[in-house]
Amino acid sequence: MAAHDVLVVGGGPAGAACAYWLAEAGHDVLLLEKKHYPREKTCGDGLTPRSVRQLHDIGLAEQLTEFHRFDGLRSLAFGRSLEMKWPVHPDYPSFGYVITRKDLDHLVAERAVKAGAQLWQEAEAISPVLEGGLLRGAVVKRKDTGTTEEVRARYVVVADGGNSRFGRALGTSRERAYPLGMAIRGYFESPRHDEPWIESHLDIRDKAGNVLPGYGWIFPVGDGRVNVGIGLLSTFHQWKAVNTSQLMDSFVDYAPKSWGISPETSCGAPTGGKLPMALSVTPHAGPTYLVVGDAGGSINPFNGEGIAYAYETGRMAAETLDVALRTGDGHALQDYDRRIHDEYALYFKVARAFVKIIGRPELMRVLVSTGMRSQTLMEWVLRIMSNMLRPDELGPAEAIYKSVAALARVA
Repeated sequence: MAAHDVLVVGGGPAGAACAYWLAEAGHDVLLLEKKHYPREKTCGDGLTPRSVRQLHDIGLAEQLTEFHRFDGLRSLAFGRSLEMKWPVHPDYPSFGYVITRKDLDHLVAERAVKAGAQLWQEAEAISPVLEGGLLRGAVVKRKDTGTTEEVRARYVVVADGGNSRFGRALGTSRERAYPLGMAIRGYFESPRHDEPWIESHLDIRDKAGNVLPGYGWIFPVGDGRVNVGIGLLSTFHQWKAVNTSQLMDSFVDYAPKSWGISPETSCGAPTGGKLPMALSVTPHAGPTYLVVGDAGGSINPFNGEGIAYAYETGRMAAETLDVALRTGDGHALQDYDRRIHDEYALYFKVARAFVKIIGRPELMRVLVSTGMRSQTLMEWVLRIMSNMLRPDELGPAEAIYKSVAALARVA
């Protein structure tokens, strides 16, 4: 059986982007999607300027304009509200979009196909194909044809999300000392569905006025609905005891009434999942495979953003594989691990330290209440948390260290 150049397991942001860049470079790539596009995915649906930059590079700038664009973030806590526009940056646009993953993943997969990638939908990689200890492909179960077949490739990209069954079958595992996120979201009809701000709530309380763990968000989708959710980090000392469904109900009740969010305006039951963060899943590279996106734990602990890092790691993987395929040197795959660590490791290290600080409720309250008194400070925090510091700002890592140290001193 003829082998493909690359088999990509998973058609989410990382996998579809990787398939696009490989096909664009002229390689024979097969992309597997377990379900059929368009399909639902649990996500906040908010695209920061980092994500928008990647989508523009893929050639989707015009299609994105059909969706809801927003200018920045509104943060609410302790009776205060701050509206912060996205910072001006030489590499990223100053706006974001809210697009459901149902629409977004389909768009990127279509671009990959247009670039020359082959796409199998309703096709699940159920087990690795190993020869001499090396990964040579996957056994694929195809719902559309009712068949199970062996697919071979020179290289494999593991992009099957945070649970990553295929990755675990290869031996990937999560470093449990690193933070893990947990999130739940649902859609609601709302009269404020087309606002130019996404909204975060850093101070959530129940009906009795008790402070609740985590943070809440309301993201206008622009089609009559808003995406409403709750996020929580494992650094919170009692996080395993938290019932996220009850937390979601409390936030829906707590949210400003002007949003019109209630059980009566719900568009369906909320869904949730766990979010591996800070490059916590390893290894990221093997002799014949690379691990990208959520499957490699590339979610930003500062803000729970995973889509931008999925696109970026998928692109880095494609560039690495392009070198390996053109030169015939499989050792090039180890360059991927170096690239992602050069790009993210120091930033994520600071993020891990920061989320440990805010995992203590008393420190979280001090930090948030202090920050909410200063528009300038919160705009600086937004730039850090969205990983949008400019290259001329001291050096991003140094700037982040100084900022986190300053916040810790305040606490």
